[in-house]
Amino acid sequence: MTSRKSRATASGRVRMQQVAAAAGTSMISVSRTFREPALVSPGLRARIEEAAALLGYVPDRAASALASARSMNVAVLIPSITNLVFVEMLAGIDEVLSAQGYQMIIATTGYTASEELRLLRGLLAFHPDGVLLTGIDHLPQTLRLLENPVLPAVHMMELNNRADSYSVGFSQEQGGAAVARHFIERGFRRTGFVAAQLDPRTLARRAGFNQALREAGWAPPWELLTPERSSIALGAALLDRILRAHPDVEALFFCNDDLAQGALFHCQRLGIAVPERLAICGFNDLPASAWTSPALTTVETPRESVGRKAAGMLLELMAGRVPETQCLDLGFTLHVRESS
Repeated sequence: MTSRKSRATASGRVRMQQVAAAAGTSMISVSRTFREPALVSPGLRARIEEAAALLGYVPDRAASALASARSMNVAVLIPSITNLVFVEMLAGIDEVLSAQGYQMIIATTGYTASEELRLLRGLLAFHPDGVLLTGIDHLPQTLRLLENPVLPAVHMMELNNRADSYSVGFSQEQGGAAVARHFIERGFRRTGFVAAQLDPRTLARRAGFNQALREAGWAPPWELLTPERSSIALGAALLDRILRAHPDVEALFFCNDDLAQGALFHCQRLGIAVPERLAICGFNDLPASAWTSPALTTVETPRESVGRKAAGMLLELMAGRVPETQCLDLGFTLHVRESS
């Protein structure tokens, strides 16, 4: 293996041919390792990566993009980098894209459509080969940026049946309706819906919950909605507020598990028996939800699978192929546990 002394060149930058010489292979193989690793055998790829690490070689993405007309970048827009739901979705995306030599350029929109538009404009300066967006609620200007010129794009976490759109997710409305039907089966007539953030996916769950109760002839739920950022602490505070307003409520559907967990912990502090006095249900099935006491009833959503499938669909589009389906519904699972 070439020593570290061979790092220096006239320009100070390690060249691809040096990596090829050190690994005992061709420049084409080195190029493929960093652009399309799936085309290189694992053994050769490991040898090339070892030589590159030893020499301090950094692929020139700009030169590669000019030569291939591809940047090997994918723009990914998500609402939050601190929300575990989107972190798990990113893990699924990265698993698929990195295996094909792509890297993500991630931007967080803060659940704001105008910020999404601003960020997308900035990301397009990097000439991404494709875009992954969260949700289907975008400003018209955002959609126009994807159309001129046409840029492969896939929407995640929601379903869009438009003929000119690709999406991977599940029905947020049906997720909310599943909770309502569970409350109906248990005979809870005095129900409530508690939500924070109030992004479109939360409002879709609310709509599905309300519709299912209405169809069953149940009274509409009491509601407590706030634009505040969701957290466990906020869940505890919102529980206090809705109990003061509606002390005889029997079952509460919290729009996500953060809030539901906070409410559950606060019930323990207040001595409120769950589910005997108050039933609680969340949404997303975060890892801790199965281990609370009592275990939290919640809707499991396929975040990581959404990321993997959306990335796979985008790869098809970027390769000029037509995916098998434009709208891929991965479904959800209602886990009925001790809290209801």
